[in-house]
Amino acid sequence: MVSTNPQSKFNNPTQFIEGWYWTLPSKKLKIGKVKAITLLGRNLAIYRGVSSQVVAIDAYCPHMGAHLAEGKVEGDGIRCFFHNWKYDSRGICVDVPSLGKPLPVCIKTWHTAEKYGMIWIWVGQEKPSLLPFVPELEQADCDYILGTKFVKNCHPNVLLINAIDAHHFNTVHNLPLEIIFDSQNFSPNAITFSNTTRGGDDSWLIRLIRPLYRNEVTYSMCYWYGSTGTVTLGPDFLHFYIIFTLRMIEGGKTEGQTILVTPKRPGFWGWVLNRGLLWLTQQVGNYFAKGDTQVFQTIQFDLKTPTKADQSILEFIQHVNHQKALTWATWDTVNYPNIQTLSTPSPEHGFKI
Repeated sequence: MVSTNPQSKFNNPTQFIEGWYWTLPSKKLKIGKVKAITLLGRNLAIYRGVSSQVVAIDAYCPHMGAHLAEGKVEGDGIRCFFHNWKYDSRGICVDVPSLGKPLPVCIKTWHTAEKYGMIWIWVGQEKPSLLPFVPELEQADCDYILGTKFVKNCHPNVLLINAIDAHHFNTVHNLPLEIIFDSQNFSPNAITFSNTTRGGDDSWLIRLIRPLYRNEVTYSMCYWYGSTGTVTLGPDFLHFYIIFTLRMIEGGKTEGQTILVTPKRPGFWGWVLNRGLLWLTQQVGNYFAKGDTQVFQTIQFDLKTPTKADQSILEFIQHVNHQKALTWATWDTVNYPNIQTLSTPSPEHGFKI
């Protein structure tokens, strides 16, 4: 399970990529409520103030270490349960009742955002970059529902590559089509992989569905921060959109959530249609997830002998390794030399990236 390269960020159980990470569904945090969460090894209190803004703050009061999630929300601030010290939405102490004035202390707060019905936290010291989104729907107003929440016995990076493991679509899912990906850097923190083939001339199934595709069979992925992947698939007239958003938990394992997305359609019947489409999207996601879920309970990932079909996986590993890494629990920046080469395919395979 653990990467064999101690400097690799990919599949490293002590590091993760700076970026946006999901925490909990928006509807589970009402105005005036506070919850304790642990994200990437760090304990936080997360609350929604009277203005509806979500605030994520380091968990422990600098007075005596009480967990702030035991306290209560006041306005857009939070008051510690133990001795009633109050902090505003920037984490600045604004009241110490026993002194009659605040002390010059501050607790670290973290950027938050809400999208696709989830609360996201920006994990990093730098200015936040883009929230993960489906590239095709960047400008669209969308409907969405939350799908399945799951835990897997492998690193999030390893789980994500399943969607670009071209060969396994034939061996596991019996897809009568050769998938060949073309990759593009979508942003400094996002990379896309898109199928380029129409193939499968000897398959009756492919011949049957080919009229539904003007060009190649639509199947594309966009990976954000090495932890969230968006899938687009389906015929030209109807694309399905599935988001797999993952975060590392103790021991380098994965906790994940699927989000099912479709563009908003006007009117009552548009709303009804979207409910059906979101249900259908979930069935599509379940089909692909069901076929190989057991592999990720036992895999000891170590790509020693890559073949040509693994090229997209190697590209994703390089993409992850060139992003900024933070340390589990402390969220401190990891500093070590840039990694230029992560995998050296044996000459007999005759390819390189």
